[in-house]
Amino acid sequence: MWQLHQFPLCPFSRKLRLQMGEKSVAYELIRENPWEGNDAFLQLNPAGRTPVLHDPGRRVALCDSQAICEFLEETVERNPLLGGSAVARAEVRRLIALFDENFYTDVTQPLLHERMKKRLFLRQPPDSRVLRDTMRMAHGHLDYIDWLVDTRPWIGGATLSLADLACAAQISVADYLGGIDWKGHEQARGWYAVMKSRPSFRPLLSEKMEGLPPPPHYAKVDS
Repeated sequence: MWQLHQFPLCPFSRKLRLQMGEKSVAYELIRENPWEGNDAFLQLNPAGRTPVLHDPGRRVALCDSQAICEFLEETVERNPLLGGSAVARAEVRRLIALFDENFYTDVTQPLLHERMKKRLFLRQPPDSRVLRDTMRMAHGHLDYIDWLVDTRPWIGGATLSLADLACAAQISVADYLGGIDWKGHEQARGWYAVMKSRPSFRPLLSEKMEGLPPPPHYAKVDS
């Protein structure tokens, strides 16, 4: 069985967990705190980043969330999440990069620093200016998600795809950290409620980070 090395608020681990849930791939969760520099984990991924998908029996260790997602798409035929024409697949990949890179840099990463790292490890208060800037950037991303939801059935096109999973994974971490204001974003909010209602999403909603509880609305499907 696959072992998935991750930590609860890693959005890239969450993207992979959603994919494995949608494709009914069994796995065992292995908790990693990448900032601790665990030697055994560094042997699997010298970059020290989660997620890592490891099969000890086959001596296979896969790193980088998108590389792992593409591997699963190539090796697990059930419920394809990167299908359609070459043009359609290119659009899905474009959006995955947008959420994995831009949304993460603009929103998720600063929230993790201000509201997780500072609270749990540095014992410092968050910087209110950074939080305001992050909220402003989040509104910009939600505006674009509103437009995507208005113009197509799913984020990436006609069917559920890895673009939806990448977007939902980033939003879920930002929402856990209290960084999402849904006011004025009913289209994005409705799409996210649909994503939260999927069976693949339920394990994420029930998982908590020690010492850092989510806001009350976080696990509610219609909030």
